[in-house]
Order: sequence, then structure tokens, then C-alpha cells
Amino acid sequence: MRKRRGELGGTPRTFVDVRKLLEDQSVDAISIATPNHWHALMAIWACQAGKDVYVEKPCSHNLWEGRQLTRAAAKYQRIVQHGTQSRSSRAFIEAIGHIHGGTIGDVYLARGLCFKWRDTIGRTPAEPAPSGVDYNLWTGPAPWIPFSRNRFHYNWHWLWDTGNGDLGNQGIHQVDVARWGLGVTFPTRISTVGGHFMFDDDQQTPNTLSCGFEFDLPGGKRKIMEVEVRHWITNNEAGIGSGSLAAGVKRLLGRRNTIGDIFYGSNGYLATGDEDTYSYETRLGRDASQGPKGHGGGDHFANFINCVRSRKREDSPPE
Repeated sequence: MRKRRGELGGTPRTFVDVRKLLEDQSVDAISIATPNHWHALMAIWACQAGKDVYVEKPCSHNLWEGRQLTRAAAKYQRIVQHGTQSRSSRAFIEAIGHIHGGTIGDVYLARGLCFKWRDTIGRTPAEPAPSGVDYNLWTGPAPWIPFSRNRFHYNWHWLWDTGNGDLGNQGIHQVDVARWGLGVTFPTRISTVGGHFMFDDDQQTPNTLSCGFEFDLPGGKRKIMEVEVRHWITNNEAGIGSGSLAAGVKRLLGRRNTIGDIFYGSNGYLATGDEDTYSYETRLGRDASQGPKGHGGGDHFANFINCVRSRKREDSPPE
């Protein structure tokens, strides 16, 4: 086969053990898309090996791991980018500009919605791992438990040893956008209620969850963030999941998901669709008249490559 000018040739090398990959001096950067329990450790190892890192969400399995990754990135002066792609969306950047610029007034509340049609995963028995799978290596830093199909592809999201439920799977995007729009850092109070409802199966993480985050700001000002996870039949809110804010390509059982964020201010509200639509619209005043709206995605991975080349933090997506 003739190669076009500038086209890379050859067969990509493959590795079973990431530690062998990190020994390869020809590798400048890695992308991590493993189960959550491996994210932080692989990213830290990569920093120590002099590699830049694109790490999928969530960047860590828990808060402590995330802090160690942040310290490693600073210590080894590596570019580390988190896979929260909404930060690179032109529409979301524009929407956050409206929120911070006062279009909907004084913003006091953000709601993150993660309403996805998730069917039962059933129960699967312990069995030998499939041929070619190094299950001991796959388990890695998690406790070793005999292999079963529900501990493997995708369903690992719903087990505490390897995943974080839908709050750490899809909902992390909505949490990120909500915090971005509110302009807050860490909450001063958190409350949550929920559980695993309706299905009798192997899932350990909640499939129905309601979280409240309170923020005390300078000058006595307060803000609040609500995040909800629902796994089955639900309504749409603020047009999310229908009309211009519909996630049309994400369907299950003929139903649309309701995934996005709503920001409430003294002069109206702004709603965003999810990462499939990258759109937003506003409603202003007591009559909820149409305000600014827009749509447009971005290239989060291209932002990472630009940062790798420039070594400049300011080339990263907005924080």
C-alpha cells in the first residue's frame, strides 16, 4: 500500500502490562481509558516515567488518589488533562460566559441531571476468566475477587471496587459543568440520599441518588448545587432530553435520556444539553421569554496535544 505524504506507517506496538509501555522511551504521552480503579495509579506512573497524560473521567477512584495525581503532575512537570470534554465545547464556553456575565442574573442554584435508561445487569456466577485475559493484572490495585461477567466489560461501573456508579460515570460531566458555572471550589456541606432500587441484581452502586452541595462564599453569600441520578422512567426538565436540547443519538428502549445542567438566577435560567448535543438555551424574566442560545462542540483531545507541544497551561480548556 502506498502511503500518503505525512501518513504514519507500520503496525502499532501492543503491550499487556502498562509498565512495559512506560519503559518505551519513544512514547511521549499516553491516554488512559481503563476501569476507574486504575486511572490515578497509571497516570502517576506515567508522570514518573516522563510521559504526559490524558486520563479519562473520573481522574481517580477517590479523593485521596486525585490529590496524589495532582502532586505528581506538579512534581514531574507533566501535562495531565482530564477527560471532561464539556470544557472544550464552544457552546458550553459561551453558556458559562453568559452565566458569569450576568445574563440570568445572580446565580444561586445549579442542577446536574443524569437520567439514563439503565436496565438490570442481572446476576452472573463466578467462572474462569476468558482466554487471553490476565485477570490478575486487570484487577490490579482492587481487591481480588473471582471473575464473573458482571465484574468485567462495562458492568464494572456498578461495583465499588472498580467503579463509581453513574455519578462517577456520566454524572461527573454534569457535576463538572455545574461547578464551572457556579464558579465554586469545594463545598462546605454535602448531603445525599439514595440507593439501589427496583432491580435485584449484582449492582452495588446507587441507581437512584439525590445529592446536595452547599457553598459558603466570601461576604456571606451562599450557593447550592443539586445532582440527581435516575435509572429508569423519568420526566424531562427544562427541555433537556427533548427538542433542541435532546440527546438524540442516545436512546434505549426507544426513550431519550435527560442529561444536562440547569442554572437558576434572579433573572431566569439557562439549560445545557449533554456532550452529544453541546447546546444551551436561556429563558429570561417572569414570562420565561427566549434568551441567548447556541450549540457547538470542540476537540478536547486536540487541546491536550496543543498543551503537550507548547508546555503552556494557558493553552488548556477554561477552568
